[in-house]
Amino acid sequence: MEFGLFFFANDTSGAGQVGKYDLIFEAARWADQNGMARLWVPERHFHSFGGLSPNPSVLAAALAGVTKRIQICAGSVVLPLHDPIRVAEEWSIVDNVSGGRVGLGIASGWVPNDFVISARQNDFQNRKEVFRERTETLRRLWRGEPHRVQNPFGEEIDIRVMPRPVQAELPIWITAAANPETFREAGMIGANVLTHLLGQTVEDLAQKIVTYRESRAAAGHPGRGTVTLMLHTLVGDDDDEVHDIAREPMMAYLGASFDLASRHLASVPFLKDPSRIDISQLTPELAEAALEASFEKYFYMGSLLGSYDKCLATVDKLSQLDVDEVACLVDFGLDPQIVLKGLENLNVLRKLANPEPLRAA
Repeated sequence: MEFGLFFFANDTSGAGQVGKYDLIFEAARWADQNGMARLWVPERHFHSFGGLSPNPSVLAAALAGVTKRIQICAGSVVLPLHDPIRVAEEWSIVDNVSGGRVGLGIASGWVPNDFVISARQNDFQNRKEVFRERTETLRRLWRGEPHRVQNPFGEEIDIRVMPRPVQAELPIWITAAANPETFREAGMIGANVLTHLLGQTVEDLAQKIVTYRESRAAAGHPGRGTVTLMLHTLVGDDDDEVHDIAREPMMAYLGASFDLASRHLASVPFLKDPSRIDISQLTPELAEAALEASFEKYFYMGSLLGSYDKCLATVDKLSQLDVDEVACLVDFGLDPQIVLKGLENLNVLRKLANPEPLRAA
């Protein structure tokens, strides 16, 4: 099992405040030196949730300058928002700065407000089709193939992006949620998969991984691909102690994510009764109960929160279900010193999950 670090903080900092990125950089340096496979940085939603990373390529370039071996990945670029030319150019720079350590998680998007920066009004409604088209364009641009566009004079021209990247092929992860079809499509095009447990159980995920592997094999792509699962993470000595430390910060974090999700659901035509889905409409007691229930679900059924024994059992189960990497979301509101101490414990867990083979005398 590979382990990576995933950053998706709820940004509550104000203007003039310094040190907003200190935890990310310190954790990234540590991960680079301690056997972690990847760093994952998000793309914002015009919301405090993920607000520290409006453009993941900028943060990734900065991380490339302070690390030497770890892969640096977007988790994720919402491709229908952007011209694939710019995506290829920006991440080619990061690939060069890092010496060929870029990986790109890409997504079709789900938050309507994100699409205010999209060039076309109907890109949100057509985001699945736009995503497929731009994914293929992005991969061709990365390979150095010509891309035909029209200039302001109506002339058809071929362009190629510069600088040329270090890696001949762009390592891509398709961000998949609960829809099995996304897993199938990722396998069909030979991409990796980045997923989470929002809207699905571990048992649900197991069948989708089978679908992904079968689709990839049927399409004739080499290798089995990589399935990366994001999990909230804090490893400690005792379940109850970790539970008490994580409870309030994570409930606040989940509250921010619920607010973002409820705004999305309010845009879905058959769910437009906001009183049913907007957490702000709940009484404080009901909102607290909902967040408490959500935290307990994650703690016991879908996280690396707890003792070594509890977390190792989770990793073993995920390994049996054919997950390849756990992307450990560590910046969900904990005090930075607690996060950094938890990283040392996480490294112990990584070694327990991947014991070195005995050497012959």
